[in-house]
Amino acid sequence: MATAVSKEVDVWAKARKAADDLYDLRDTFFPQKPDDKTSKLLQESDLALKLLDSIPAEQRKLPVQRATYEYLRGKILDVLPDYRKEAEDHLSKAVKLNPSLADAWLCLGNFIWKKGDLPSAKNCFNLALSKGPNKKILCQLSMLERRMAQDVENQAEMVEESIQHAKDAITLDVKDGNSWYNLGNACLTSFFVTGTWDHSKLMQSLKAYQNAGHSRAKRLASLASRTGDVNWNSLYKRATLDVLSEGLNKAVAVLGKVLLFVKHENITPLYFLVCDSNQSCFVLTVYGIRNDAIKEGDEVILLEPYFRHVDFSWKGKCYQFRSIRVDFLEQLLINGKALPPHQAIATSIYAQHKP
Repeated sequence: MATAVSKEVDVWAKARKAADDLYDLRDTFFPQKPDDKTSKLLQESDLALKLLDSIPAEQRKLPVQRATYEYLRGKILDVLPDYRKEAEDHLSKAVKLNPSLADAWLCLGNFIWKKGDLPSAKNCFNLALSKGPNKKILCQLSMLERRMAQDVENQAEMVEESIQHAKDAITLDVKDGNSWYNLGNACLTSFFVTGTWDHSKLMQSLKAYQNAGHSRAKRLASLASRTGDVNWNSLYKRATLDVLSEGLNKAVAVLGKVLLFVKHENITPLYFLVCDSNQSCFVLTVYGIRNDAIKEGDEVILLEPYFRHVDFSWKGKCYQFRSIRVDFLEQLLINGKALPPHQAIATSIYAQHKP
């Protein structure tokens, strides 16, 4: 009897590990050709599904077992970036069969976020959090609230919620670099949202980034090491911020990691805080795309960037930062791929009469 129970636990543990390994592959595998990553994920997800389906039917009879099966199947199907209704159906079944499955709520929230329904995604994250404190859920909720702040009037209030959830995640594990990094992004977003006058927020973000310490260094070092794996066009030379010339840099490409979106009143251009593979930060200015085309955490390749070193004074204070501008969609690759046409915004001219 004990042996049978042990085998049952083992097969479920293998299925869980296969699902987790898929997401590790998604987050760490960057081949020369982006399509190779998709093919690899499809291949490994098929194997994970076969392993899951190999669990005998008698071990899937109880509601708790059926819920776990639906959750793992939905999680495996959702590893690809494209929308798959089948994945949503399985995850929805899982939380109905066993509402206490926190990770199922988290996966469902991420899936709904992918669809663009941000309020429903937040509801899922809150339901996941109601099952018990979890730093991963808190960080995702913090990130989502920063994204939601882009489209609401009470931006500062929403960003403060993001900061609080980021702090709650750190309380659970003060040594987790990702949680500190998330807090840094939240405080930096608050600095920009409140008009860049509250320098305490800026200092809080810098301190959080420092506390991220070795974990952040490893993450950015990993980014640097992957620049050689990207399928660069031979017409472009890889470069980092420190070697760019003022103005247009022809036949040059820069790889960066998006830290956050900078909210402002105008429709265009869009501004992002980005860091390159040498851990140097800069402001990226982009024209002609929707504001949801680029997300926090995306990798961007900037072709023939226009570089400027900005130095100015305002209200008695001096400001210095470096900036890269791209004017056309063809100059921008996101996570190794060109932007789809529906993410483009047609150029318009507006006239306003002021008596």
